[in-house]
Amino acid sequence: MKYDYDLAIIGGGSAGIPASEFAARMGINVVLIEAARIGGDCLWTGCVPSKAILASARVASTVRRAADFGVSVEGLSIDTAAVWARMKAIRESIATTDDAPERFVGMGVDVLQGRARFVGSNRIEAAGRTITTRYALVCTGSHPAAVEIPGLDESVCLTSEDIFDLDRAPASLAIIGGGPIGVEMAQAMNRLGVETTLLEFAPHILSREEPALTELLAGRLSDEGVSIHLGVAVERAETAGGLTTLYAGDASWRAERVLIATGRRPAIDDLGLDAVGVKTKRRGIVVDDRLRTNVPWIYAAGDCAGRYLFTHTAAAEAAVALRNMFYPGSSAAYAPVPWTTFTDPELARVGLTEAQARKRLGARKVRVNEWNLSHSDRARADGDDLGRIIVVTDSKDRILGAHVLAPHAGDLISQFTLAIQKKMRLTPDFTSLIQVYPTYSTSVQQLAAEAIYGKLRQPFYRLARRVGSLLG
Repeated sequence: MKYDYDLAIIGGGSAGIPASEFAARMGINVVLIEAARIGGDCLWTGCVPSKAILASARVASTVRRAADFGVSVEGLSIDTAAVWARMKAIRESIATTDDAPERFVGMGVDVLQGRARFVGSNRIEAAGRTITTRYALVCTGSHPAAVEIPGLDESVCLTSEDIFDLDRAPASLAIIGGGPIGVEMAQAMNRLGVETTLLEFAPHILSREEPALTELLAGRLSDEGVSIHLGVAVERAETAGGLTTLYAGDASWRAERVLIATGRRPAIDDLGLDAVGVKTKRRGIVVDDRLRTNVPWIYAAGDCAGRYLFTHTAAAEAAVALRNMFYPGSSAAYAPVPWTTFTDPELARVGLTEAQARKRLGARKVRVNEWNLSHSDRARADGDDLGRIIVVTDSKDRILGAHVLAPHAGDLISQFTLAIQKKMRLTPDFTSLIQVYPTYSTSVQQLAAEAIYGKLRQPFYRLARRVGSLLG
């Protein structure tokens, strides 16, 4: 059968954009179908706008602490309208350059604007026409999950899809959900002068991370002025006089706007997946480790596949899917996966937590190595020594997981990602690795050295106890 295209990519976001580029460079006849704007969640409602707001908030925080560095600043004035305008200008700059539709057309990619729907075997309906394709890659991403709270007025609610479309920040904000989005926005808004309340159902913010590090981070946010309340299940809401009151038992909190940050759901409705028999579940489209669905000509990557909801994993999955379409069986989905919450300090993770490792291997076969940033010369020089590095290993010192609370933790975590992938050991592999001084990476080497000293001390202590018992 002769097809219109070798590959149809549905969704021009974090997975669809790199997939289009890869396909074009491979010489594949490809069409990119996007229902809204090229760039997807990352550009318009995710990574780019949130990090732009975080950058402005970090500057405000630095100015407040200027005297600690011997610098005198007369007053602080924050114009959140200008902050939002800067963020939107950055989005627009990327949208008209790296993510411009014309750029992909120039590569040889056909771009169709409109919703796509599967209508039969190797057939997709989009932009008023029906096309045939040898393969299809679904990259439709995800949307903020809805939350049902009696009495909550939708007009005061915000999600990550519309908070960045405001003209300026609200005077006060209540955030429901203590995951990465909620925590990042809580710190940013508070630093920009917004009265901020964070409500989380779990006993910790960022419940997927090491509790010891999330407690340190929660302490930082509280010290800065964020009002954090844990174990909260919001039961109802009332809006009056321009303010919304949220109730949980006898407790209540008031704010001008409410940000819902309770997770995300796959954007797979109305794709016609049922019509071609593609299996789905609550977290998204069911795929195997090569990103293929149960329908051999259809693959899925990114948030809609429900594996990891990160921009970097979406791009990696897109590459895996393409290799397996055109070089069958050549590539399985990646592991391990690092991620970062971009607070200040950043919180990064790869691999197993201590609890996960002990459950998998048994308590006696797991070692936990820690190093506080208070011992870092660079952290002291920068005036920010709150943080810790935790490395989880097995009994042979192979690295199972790493957790970093530090400035630039998202950069630091990469060496641990490689270490896990290559089955490296904390000792001697990391003790023999020279790190640049003075950087935050120096703390990694110090942690590894401390692990060796601990090994040397253990037989000495055992010998001392044995000698002591004989003499006694």
